Amino acid sequence: MATASELARQRRSLQGRVGVVTASTNGIGFAMAQRLAVDGAHVVISSRNQKNVDEALAKLKSEGLSVSEMVCHAGGKEDRTRLLEKTAAEFGGFDILISNAAVNPGSGRLMKCTEEVWDKIFDVNVKSSFFLAKKPLPHMEKRGKASIMFVSSVAGYLQNCAVEFFGAYALSKTALLGLSKLMSMELGPRGIRVNCIFPGVIETRFGAVITGDKRVPKIMHDNCPLQRNTRETKESTYRLLY
Repeated sequence: MATASELARQRRSLQGRVGVVTASTNGIGFAMAQRLAVDGAHVVISSRNQKNVDEALAKLKSEGLSVSEMVCHAGGKEDRTRLLEKTAAEFGGFDILISNAAVNPGSGRLMKCTEEVWDKIFDVNVKSSFFLAKKPLPHMEKRGKASIMFVSSVAGYLQNCAVEFFGAYALSKTALLGLSKLMSMELGPRGIRVNCIFPGVIETRFGAVITGDKRVPKIMHDNCPLQRNTRETKESTYRLLY
């Protein structure tokens, strides 16, 4: 029986389309970039670390996938502009934008969050996500069929899962849901779909601070209606695109 990735490669359902994924050199971002490319899209991966970008690019190219790269700190206006404008200039626009970059300084409970930590979280997780998605709209609209995806978190949908660990981070991820709803209403009539996904506890480098905490399994169990835990790995994030 063919694997999901083999079937996707046969379908090539995204053939001819161009996607941009931020923070896509490991974890969820890498898995999504990989799957888009398997489905036939050309994908521009990015990260603020050149070494990580080079390694991710080499791995994807070794799989015969159509990818290119750029160093981009998604929290920086100049970097975001350069990423989007270079992609648009090279490919005449693009069809898919996945805003995956985020920070989590680990402020613990919301009432312990300092102004400095608050500003850092909301600057990257919310403000930068909005302006990343807003700037390329003319390029995406003229392609006729475009999609924007914000990567939130289960903590943004079920805040009680995060109350002990990262209150401000969870709140920023809740804000992405509101952003997605408002943008979808404005952009839908212009042929641009806007969605927001809420990954659960996935074993990635970014999520290690959570997956490594012994309290997490009980918290996730108690907040699941079926009273069970589903341990996911980064490979399972392929499903997030379908």
